[in-house]
Amino acid sequence: MDTPSELGDFLKSRRAALRPEDVGITPHPTRRRVTGLRREELSMLAGVSITHYTRLEQGRATSASDAVLESIARTLRLTDDETAHLKALARPTPASRPAPPRVEYASPSARQLLAAMTDVPALVLDRRTDVLAWNRLGHALLAGHLAPECPDTPAARPNLTRMLFLDEQYRDQYPNWNEEAQLAVASLRLVAGRHPDDRSLAGLVGHLAMNCSEFASRWARHPVRTCTSGVKQLHHPLVGAMELSFESLDIPGTSGRRLIAYTAEPDSPSEAALRLLGNVTASTSADSAAAVRP
Repeated sequence: MDTPSELGDFLKSRRAALRPEDVGITPHPTRRRVTGLRREELSMLAGVSITHYTRLEQGRATSASDAVLESIARTLRLTDDETAHLKALARPTPASRPAPPRVEYASPSARQLLAAMTDVPALVLDRRTDVLAWNRLGHALLAGHLAPECPDTPAARPNLTRMLFLDEQYRDQYPNWNEEAQLAVASLRLVAGRHPDDRSLAGLVGHLAMNCSEFASRWARHPVRTCTSGVKQLHHPLVGAMELSFESLDIPGTSGRRLIAYTAEPDSPSEAALRLLGNVTASTSADSAAAVRP
């Protein structure tokens, strides 16, 4: 992922999304060829020289100050996440030889924690949304059609973003798929801006863009957003509709691993469905264990 190109594309996309009327400019109906802001208009409103802004958009300015970037962000009406993304793209870490991709694994303590969460679906992800580990209920909730041991084999490891776009069974569980897809792309964009040298992440983006036009079109719009908690609507093939809250908790370290857990409102139909899923999968696991005993 080319950071200067990413920076220019991001700024252009945000200029195009902001109409002149939004910032008090009355466009001349016969002279305007673009719907968004021109570079000259943006630089004037932000109090930045057109030369400096043009160099920034072209990826040729590497020393933009916080004041300049924040002024541009305010003019473009960027969110906090988008402003942080702008700064990451405008001031990337010094280029170095990319380290070979390293296979990630969940730590023994993280696996122990997941196993102890018997009534809560939970999983451990890396920053690319590869599933490093899940507990029995987490597997049953999100990917019961896959083998439980998939996360232990890097070549077969599930990736939640890839599944959302390319796995029909996983995709069909989300009645509001468009919203989930937009959030997934926006989250991945944020991570990509922070880790431009991550070859595995670049490979994931390339694979999705080549194999799914829906992903490619959303990626090209440069959405940026982080999401650490919220509510997900699911329609599970075994227990039906559920509304579950989720929390994403960072695991200390530099790898970007996090634990995600799902819960339902007490005494709600979703809690009953989650309990039923736990009972069904527990019975299935017991039957499978009995079948392999000598």
